[in-house]
This record gives sequence, structure tokens and C-alpha cells, in this order.
Amino acid sequence: MAELNLKQIADKLNAEFTGDTRKLVFWYDDNAEFADDIDTLELNNAKVYHLEPDNQFYTKYFLERLDRTTNYLIYAPFPKPPVRDNHLADTIKYSKEFFADRASLLTVDLGIDEKYKPLIQKYIKFFGAKDRTQRFYDLEIENFTRDTIEIALMSVLCKTRTASFEEVVRVVLTDADLKDNKFLAEFEKYDILPAFWRLCEDQFGYTDVKPTLEKLVVTMFVTYTERYMDAELPKAWKSFVSYKSGNIIAFLDNLMNSLLYRGRYNELSEYVAAGLNAASALEAIGPEDLLRCDTFAFIDRMIIHWITERLLAEDTGAKLNGITIPLVCQERSKMHFGETYKEQYQLLEYAYYLILQANYNCPDDFIGIVNQYRESDYLIDTHYRNFYSCFDKLKDSTAFERLRDLIENIYTNEYLAEIIPKWNAAIINDESMTALPMQRDFYSRYIRNSKERVVVIISDAMRYETGRTLWARLQDDEKCSARLEAMLGVLPSYTRLGMAALLPHKTIEMTDDYRVLVDGASCDDLKQREGVLQRYNPNSRCIQYDDLKSMKRDAIRQLFIGMDVIYIYHNQIDARGDKANTENEVFIACEEAIIEIHDLIRQLTDHVSATHYIVTADHGFIYKRDKLQESDKIANVSEKGSFVNRRFIVSDKEIQGDGIVSLPLSRILGNHDTKVVAVPISSNVFKVAGGGQNYVHGGSSPQEMIIPVLDIKTEKGHKETRTVQIALISMVQKITNLITTLDFIQNEPISDVLKGTSFKILFISEDNEKISNENIYIADKKDADPQKRMFRLRFNFKNKQYDKSKRYYLVAFDETNDLEVLRHEVVMDIAFANDFGFNV
Repeated sequence: MAELNLKQIADKLNAEFTGDTRKLVFWYDDNAEFADDIDTLELNNAKVYHLEPDNQFYTKYFLERLDRTTNYLIYAPFPKPPVRDNHLADTIKYSKEFFADRASLLTVDLGIDEKYKPLIQKYIKFFGAKDRTQRFYDLEIENFTRDTIEIALMSVLCKTRTASFEEVVRVVLTDADLKDNKFLAEFEKYDILPAFWRLCEDQFGYTDVKPTLEKLVVTMFVTYTERYMDAELPKAWKSFVSYKSGNIIAFLDNLMNSLLYRGRYNELSEYVAAGLNAASALEAIGPEDLLRCDTFAFIDRMIIHWITERLLAEDTGAKLNGITIPLVCQERSKMHFGETYKEQYQLLEYAYYLILQANYNCPDDFIGIVNQYRESDYLIDTHYRNFYSCFDKLKDSTAFERLRDLIENIYTNEYLAEIIPKWNAAIINDESMTALPMQRDFYSRYIRNSKERVVVIISDAMRYETGRTLWARLQDDEKCSARLEAMLGVLPSYTRLGMAALLPHKTIEMTDDYRVLVDGASCDDLKQREGVLQRYNPNSRCIQYDDLKSMKRDAIRQLFIGMDVIYIYHNQIDARGDKANTENEVFIACEEAIIEIHDLIRQLTDHVSATHYIVTADHGFIYKRDKLQESDKIANVSEKGSFVNRRFIVSDKEIQGDGIVSLPLSRILGNHDTKVVAVPISSNVFKVAGGGQNYVHGGSSPQEMIIPVLDIKTEKGHKETRTVQIALISMVQKITNLITTLDFIQNEPISDVLKGTSFKILFISEDNEKISNENIYIADKKDADPQKRMFRLRFNFKNKQYDKSKRYYLVAFDETNDLEVLRHEVVMDIAFANDFGFNV
């Protein structure tokens, strides 16, 4: 019971107990409505005496014999007994009786019109508990009608923070089962269930002789489907279509887009789809008629199946409603179930672009091959990599196995089988050594003449297309500028020789026992490479990425003090690809390498104010998912004592054989070495024991020999950040009170890359008139739990007449830049605003 009601009672009673004459007042509280509150009454000149059914005779004795001077309020939490059973009947005759009507007190206290007193009396059982009554008061209803009173009662029982029927329905549908729903049981307990179903008809157009939540949900989903599909509904569904589709669509849109409730929307969607046998019912309707609809997850499965079949037929010109396959994939990915089927849609989009290469053509000249690869052909390798990145994330890839086979065939037999032989036919010509800067000139070209500290990040096996993806990522970093170039790698294209070529040197040579020397010294491990580097620049250092990653900030700073050149060796791709048991994870390793290198650049910029970076690699690689067949292996035709690898042979003599091309080592290393490097003309390999079969390098191909070089500049102290966002949680479409409270959520916790900000939140009209107070909210929550990032704001609306034909909006602005970040349309339906026009 609210304090103001008790004060009204106390005021009336204190008026009875005025004067010097002793007074007794009897209060029979038939339903014990005030039993919990009676001892809190503040009586100025009287005491409370608790009457019980079995202590009447003692009470008479007490009042007329033991204490004949004190004023008493005799409170009985039961109905007044009949005269013949009432031992206090004669005492009552010379005393007074007090009557407290809780319904009357509530209507007066809350400012409810007298005509709604019977409605309050109807639900008086609800107000029998102090906590329920207090929550009713806390809703701060401004204008009471039958609807607002009943909605408030439901809101209390559902424990919503605002009186909104949409919120009530949301809680009923998301916080309990559809059958044996605990909230409907509460509504029935307090006789408000009929009002719930009446409001469901008013709000959503749902009516039934025997209404159920199951049928209400079916009505919502069928109505939503009918609005967004471009064909007639199945006949059996038509009876479920509501005439109030707008309210239903707004409700379901809010539910499916809510950070907190989208999971429950998916469960309801699946429940309805199963109950209606929706997949079978809509089977006859083509995917083009369901393209705009995202009511059910199986619609996405239908569209995915259709795209898959078109791609298997290599029908890349196929369209849905005039929309190409890539655009369909992109648009459906943005819809509700797009997150669920993201990998499938991305896989199909990458497959589409790969299938376009079924008639791939490659230039004949080396410069033409290089230029076309850098401009467009690299994308084929990127799409292939991304296709398998998506494919490997699928829990069940069965539906895409045939498509995978097609992709593998096109990539191997149409693309690699065309580009690699032409590359090797042209690489023997003199122009090949001038088409790109040579990897062996890396230090003199990029490092030697630098006037500022340079951090060189060498990512083992980061091929050109992966480097290009890193470059695209850096382009999105507003405080980072990057230039992408390319080098022609060494041959054989393997780690030991590639790492040597990246060091400063006068000579690189391969000894007769096939060791690689730089200026006559070994450079196989980190210490040896650092020794070579320091001979050219004493203020230099080499370090492994894994060691740097585990260092604290102060240790990193100490490492970089006084250094002009730092070589950081990053080994994510080659480490995974070179092992038979992990070679199929090489594309995952490419993704991780891109992220790790970008993060490393940001970290070093922040920790040690490094601003100049060069990212490159020692070599690239070829990867094909299908296991090599015997026909893909070339017999080892080398002389005894040759250096033999799956993709190359180094020998003292020229090696002859079908499918092999040989180049003098001197041409690659720029020396007088008489050794010869033999490589497969195609993507085939030499038949050697051990090792993996899918991931290879060391040979001659654009994928192995075109090396990325990213020249990167960053701003000091930069740490890429973005601003936190907020979203409306309360499912409110209509404002019915001059005072309304709404719930919001800070979408993510703040972190080192996600900064907090303050928001200005208010309601405006379509003419930009402010119609409510402005709330300022500082979004700075660090909690991972979404519930702890929720917040509640109260809005006071102007007391004026609102035009129902006009549009009104809840809007939020980021105060740091005054940009609008949230806009939610509402209907203003404040029936008693402006006191019916009688204000003067």
C-alpha cells in the first residue's frame, strides 16, 4: 500500500480522535487489505488494538474495565460478525465505526477518474500486496483509461519497467513457454486475462473463440510473411492474416533486431515453421517471390539451394528479381538470418567469382602475366582462399561438396594449369629479371637510405594476394597510410634462400653442400641473421614475433631504444602449412597473420612510437585442397647428391625431363654460380618421400614468387578506436502518457579500441520540434554482461495536442560530433493531453 493512502486514512482517524472525550473506533477490514499496514499508521491521540475472532470477550473486558481512558482504534482484519455472535455489539453502539474502501483510496491517490473506480474494484485482489501496488505506482501513469490501467496491471505482473502492451507481449512470448505460460497464469489469477486477449485484438488484430499464445504467434508470423512475399499465401494460411499488419511488423522487427531477444525470435520462428509445415507449404513458391522475406530460416536455405544449383550449372548470369547472385548473397547476409548463414552466402559469392574464371586467359609475355596478376588475377587466389575459409567453418558441408569439386576443378585445371606453364615459358627470357624489383635488392631498395627508424616485419609465406588483403585492411585504418608494391622472389622459393635475400649483403651464394651464405656467413637462425644485419647497421636487431608478443610494454621499449632497424620474424602461415597434419589450416593461418600483423603495427605505434614499417615475405606458396594424384607427380630425374624438394631440384648439371624447366642459379642470385634450378612447369611436384601434399612452395609460379612489399606509415601514439553505440530495448510503438520510461542498452563494453561517449536522447516531431526533455547519458560501461549495460531513461512530454497523422521520433545524438545515431518512430496517443482544451 502506498504511503499516501495510509496518510489519508491516518488523517481521517486523527480527526475522529480529537477532543478530550475518550473515543473508541471500530474498523472491520473485511478482506484484511490493510493488515500489513495497520501498525504503520501514525495516530496522534490513539492506539491500535488488534481484534481477533476469538478474543472478543477479553477485548470487551479490556476496553471497559482494564483501560477506560485511552483512545483506541480497534482493527479487525475480518468481516463484522452478526449481532448474536458479536460480544462487542453493545460497545460498538456507543462507539464509532470506520470504513476504508481501498478502491476509493487508490482512485483518489492516483488521480483516476471516478468512473474507473469499478474497474479498480474489479482488480482489487491485485492491490492486496504491497510490492505489486508499489510497482503500479512506480509506472507513473499520467492519463488513466481502461486500457492504460489494465496494461499497467499486466506490466507489473510481467515486471516491465514501463507500461507498454508491446513490452507485456514481448515478456509473455520471450520469458516463458507458449504452453503453460506463467504470465498468463498470473493474468488469470487476477482476472485480467480477458483484458490481455482484448488488447491483443486491439493491437494486433488477433481474435479467437479460444485464444492461445500459439495461435497469436502464428498470426504474427503469417501476417509478416504475407507482407513481404511477392506471391499469394497458401490457402490454409490465409485465415491467420491480421488486418493490423503494421503493428505486427513493427513488433516482430523490434524482436528480431533486438540484441537481447533475437535468439528467442529464432526459436519462435522455428516453432511456427514446424507447426505450419512451412517448408513444404512454400515449396511451390519460387525463391524470387520470397527474396524480401526473412520470417523463417528455411527461406534462406531455399535461396542458398537455388544459388548452389545455378552455380553447379555454371549459370553465372542467373538472377532473382533482376538481382545478380553476388548481390543476392550480400542482401540476404544483411537480413535477420544473414548472421546464421553468413558463411554459406560468402562461400557462394566467392564460388561465383571463381566460376567466372572457367574460361581463364593468361598473357604470354612475362610482364603481361605479372601486370595482370597484380591487377586482377590475384583475386582468383584470394577468392579460392576465402572459399575454403568459409567451407571449413561449416558444421555440415555436405550440401556444398559438389560445388567444392567444381571449384577445385576450375582452380586447378582452368586457372593454375593455364597461368603457371605460361609463367615458366616466359621466365626463361631476359625480360623476366626486370619485370619487377628483385627480392635480393630488398635492403638496398627499402632500408639502406631510410632516414628514420624502420620496423621490418617478415611474414613467412605471406604470398602477394594475402599481402594485398592486409593492405586493404590497413586502408580502413584512418591513421595509417600504406603503399603496396611487389618483388620477384628468389628461386628456389623457399625459406632459407628467401630470408637471406632480405638481409643486407654484397653476395648470396649456395655452397656445394647447398648451404646458403650471405657475404660468406651462415644466416640460418635468428642470431646469425642479426649478426649479418648488424654488420651493415650496428643499431639493428632481429626478434621473433612470438617472443615480442609475450613482452610487456617496458621490455618492448627497452628493446627498441637506439635502434635504427628492427627485423621481426612472423611465422604463422608457413608453420601451419609445412606440417602434414595442419596444412589444410593454411588459409585460416593467412587470416590470423593479417590480423596479427595489423595488431602488431598498432601496438608498436602506441608502445614505442614506431611510425615506419615494411611488411614483406620470404616466399609465397601454392595450395590445393584435393590430394595429389600419382599423375601429378614427376619422377625424380636428378643426379645423386642433388638438392631435391617437392617443387625444385638444385643440381650441378642441367636436368632434362618432360614437364620440367631449368634456370641457372646465377641468374637469380646475381653471381657466377654454375648450379641449375629445375622446377615443374605446372603446379605438379617431384615424387619425393614425406611431407604434405596440399601446401607446397619452392617452385616457380606467381603464387610462389611474386612477393608483397607494404610500405606503411602511422601516426605516433595512434590506437584505432571507435565509439560505443546504444540501442532501444523497450518495444514501444505508441506513447500514451506524458511521462514515459524506456530501457536502452550499450551495445558493447568499452575497451582500449572501443571508447565511451555521451548521448543526447529526446523525442522530436517530423518538423524537428522538441516534444520531450533531453536526457544526457554517458555510455562508459565495461561490463561484459549485457544486462549490466542496460539503462533506463525517463521522458516528460509537452502537455499539448498531438496530431496522429504526423510522425514523431525518439532520436539520439552523439554529443562529441552531434551526429544522429538512433531514430525510432512512435505514435503519440496521449488522450488527455491539454486537459481537453480547458487550460487557460
